[in-house]
Amino acid sequence: MPIGRIVPKSALNSLCSRCLHKQNTALSRQQQQRRISAYGYTQAKALVYSKYGEPNDVLSLHTHSISPAHSTRVILRFLASPLNPADINQIQGLYPSRPQFTIALGTAQPSAVAGNEGVAEILSAGSAVKTVQKGDWVIMKRPAFGTWRTHAEADQSDILRIEGDGITRVQAATVSVNPCTAYRMLKDFYPLQPGDWFIQNGANSGVGRAAIQFGKRWGLRSINVVRDRPGLADLKRELQDLGADHVVTEDEVLARDFAERTKEWTRAGREPIMLALNCVGGKPATALTKALSPGAHMVTYGAMAKKAMELPPSALIFRDLHFHGFWVSQWGDAHPEAREQTVHEILGMMRRGEFRDVPVTEVEWGWETKEKALVEAVQGTMEGFRAGKGVFVFKDE
Repeated sequence: MPIGRIVPKSALNSLCSRCLHKQNTALSRQQQQRRISAYGYTQAKALVYSKYGEPNDVLSLHTHSISPAHSTRVILRFLASPLNPADINQIQGLYPSRPQFTIALGTAQPSAVAGNEGVAEILSAGSAVKTVQKGDWVIMKRPAFGTWRTHAEADQSDILRIEGDGITRVQAATVSVNPCTAYRMLKDFYPLQPGDWFIQNGANSGVGRAAIQFGKRWGLRSINVVRDRPGLADLKRELQDLGADHVVTEDEVLARDFAERTKEWTRAGREPIMLALNCVGGKPATALTKALSPGAHMVTYGAMAKKAMELPPSALIFRDLHFHGFWVSQWGDAHPEAREQTVHEILGMMRRGEFRDVPVTEVEWGWETKEKALVEAVQGTMEGFRAGKGVFVFKDE
């Protein structure tokens, strides 16, 4: 530019914007370079634990190095990882799927990385990798992988490639547990037809919201049970907007007249309620059985009340009710092709705007994020009524 020439303000602003973009790009590259050493090792951070207990007592943030990808191995950069109740139970030692404690990450004590669900991007792949390539998005095929970390090494057999176009990282990170659980329970235990009824507790959970939406899409009608809480009227409207036909509280279900109320909704019982979904247990789950028609099925996939469900003998002898358990991780191991098909079908619904996300609270995780902030976010998932599901969202650094 000639000396002494007057530069218009608009041109100066454009020039400054280009300079700032170049600076940000250069900074991003420098940050990435700091994560990869001259020998190709990737720097990573992970929330680990070496013994079972409460998250704020046993979790710590550990920094380590990952060797370059080789053979059938890949290097992952995590994009988002949710904080599920099962993750907390696993840290507490209360979950049936337990991770392996090792010193592979260079920890002082044998440790495991927390987290079961998440979405990651392929940073690099070994020469024998055939199923994925750099830049692909992937989710984990099995639980206890350890997803609360910035980077990881995995074998190509541990991951499932998904199409990242048209969905957010949070949608991809949360597809494989709650939506899949709801989908399979509605499909696999009783042949529900359009117009049929089901009833569920925990209707405000990720599974509950998914079941409402799938049910509406498939022409099913639903009775949905939630705990009493501040803002109950707003919650009821929100679930009805998703497709819920009726929303009631646990206290209403425990009342003596609840069975009669359900008959009012089902044409004096001529429209049977043949399926119940239970994630609570205890007396609220027992009360659900009163609404079920003879020969109906109850599927239990959780036990939030941490209390046993008591069943009167008459429910088994005279009403022929059937009781099942469902654990989506175990189902996925036994039916890998069906799991993959289910995941892709639900992602397709998300892309077409046919499935709404569960409310989430994003917890940003950058390289400089402190251990205290991450652990507090995990511990916070155990508190009462929350604004949304916690999800670690990793900064693009």
